Amino acid sequence: MRYLTLMLCLCALSVALTRKAEAADKKTEPGFVSIFDGKTLDGWEGNLKMFRVADGAIVAGTQEKRIPNNEFLCTKKRYGDFELRLQAKLEGKGTNAGIQFRSERIPNHHEVIGFQADIGVMKGSELIWGALYDESRRRKFLVVGDQVKLKKAVRTDGWNDFVIRCEGPKIQISVNGYLAVDYVEKDADIADSGIIGVQIHSGEPAEASYRRIRIKELKSASKK
Repeated sequence: MRYLTLMLCLCALSVALTRKAEAADKKTEPGFVSIFDGKTLDGWEGNLKMFRVADGAIVAGTQEKRIPNNEFLCTKKRYGDFELRLQAKLEGKGTNAGIQFRSERIPNHHEVIGFQADIGVMKGSELIWGALYDESRRRKFLVVGDQVKLKKAVRTDGWNDFVIRCEGPKIQISVNGYLAVDYVEKDADIADSGIIGVQIHSGEPAEASYRRIRIKELKSASKK
C-alpha cells in the first residue's frame, strides 16, 4: 500500500512539473503553442494499442514484448514551415524511434512517408542520434551529424531536447542544443508540408516517450 501511494505521488509530481515547465514555455517562447495537452491524444491519430499517455507524455511501444510493426502517432493538422520543440527519451532493448515531419500516411498501411529525425537508431554497428532519414521514400540517411559530439550531448538515460526547424527547403535538427543537421532539400518534387508524427520502431521491446510538444508556425521568405 505504501509503495502504491508513493508511486501515485511520484506520478502526480511528474505531471505537476511538466505543467509548470509548459507554463514557463508560454512565457519564454512567444508564438509557440502546445500540440499535446499532456492528458489526452486529442488532435492525434494512430494505433492506440501502441500509444498511450502517462505522466504527461506520449508513450509509444511496450517493454513487455516485441513490437511487430513500425507505428506512428500523427497530428491531424498539417504543417509547412515551422519550428517544433519537444523532449524525447528511449528505454528498453529496442534502439529505434523518431520524429516524423512533412510526412504523409501511406493508405491502408502502418507506415508513413517523409522526413524523420532519428532517436537512437542503429546504423551498421553504431547507435546514432539526431540524423535526418527519409522514411519509406528514398529510404536513406540524408544527413548524419557528428556522432562524437552528439554522444557527449545525448542523455541516453533521460530526456533529450529536440528542435526541428523547417523553413522552405532548409531543415535543421538540434539535440540538446547541438546542431546535428543543417540540410537543404534540392528536389523540388519533395513535399514541403505534411503531418508531424512520433514513432516506435518494430523489433525488440522498447518505449519511446515524448512530451512538451510545442510548435511555432513560420512564414518563409517565399511565402510572405
